[in-house]
Amino acid sequence: MITLGQQIQLFETYLSSERSVSPHTLTAYRSDLEQFLAGAVHEHGELVSAADIGHLFLRRHLAGLSKHHKKSSIGRKLAAIRSFFRFLVRRGAIENNPAELIATPKKEQRLPFHLDIDQTTTLMEAPDDGLKNGRRDRAILELLYSSGLRVSELTGLNIGELDLSEGMVRVTGKGGKERIVPVGSRAQEAITEYLEERAAPSTVEPLFLNTRGNRINRRSVTRIVDVHVMKIAAFKRISPHVLRHTFATHLLEGGADLRAIQELLGHASLSTTQKYTHVSIDRLMEVYDKAHPKAHSKSEA
Repeated sequence: MITLGQQIQLFETYLSSERSVSPHTLTAYRSDLEQFLAGAVHEHGELVSAADIGHLFLRRHLAGLSKHHKKSSIGRKLAAIRSFFRFLVRRGAIENNPAELIATPKKEQRLPFHLDIDQTTTLMEAPDDGLKNGRRDRAILELLYSSGLRVSELTGLNIGELDLSEGMVRVTGKGGKERIVPVGSRAQEAITEYLEERAAPSTVEPLFLNTRGNRINRRSVTRIVDVHVMKIAAFKRISPHVLRHTFATHLLEGGADLRAIQELLGHASLSTTQKYTHVSIDRLMEVYDKAHPKAHSKSEA
């Protein structure tokens, strides 16, 4: 009899070889399913199989996780389990998917945090070009904000995917989908100055390197953002993803079309982009006052 652990390994192989999911997505699936496996083994024993798992166990499992995880995390874990069982149903290993009987918890309605223009400008100016890696750090910050890249997209870039003369970069996003994104003049200047420090790099080399001369990773980019945020001490610790939120919010407030922002961000669904439609009350009132014919009193008319 094939055990649940072995079935999960088969599913991970399928995700990696046939679905070609990103390493980040694969790591998330593995973490969620290992947690699920531990709970199943604890309740049913080492020889537990997917056929032994019912929806009541899944409810207890998720209820236990809810004590220490947000609804969004629970939803992601349920999605991983549901995909795993769906895979087994298609392969004929089980007849029904017990996770289909469980509703996804509603996510907390939380607006994405973003920086204002002054904060963004201050952060972009934080790296010291006179220090080691100063120009690299500036180029990273400028490109994240200029083009709204995910950190995984930025770390995966090679020099040949960047066309500074045209101000464009070819990005490989989720699911291996490619898109072309503009690169602003400030980011172009910062990247040019950074590349001038490197000895005639070839187009197949990584765009950004760590201190050992290897491709920079997600953790290093997070640390770079942390270092420069702490320097200016203008706001709390932020993740690199905040610069992606900031990119989208500033475009929207500047009048960009939501569909265009969707294309630039590489979102498969417009509903994902719609979270950026939040606008400050001050901005709303300003637009209302200028545009609505009944916004002003008679005495002002």
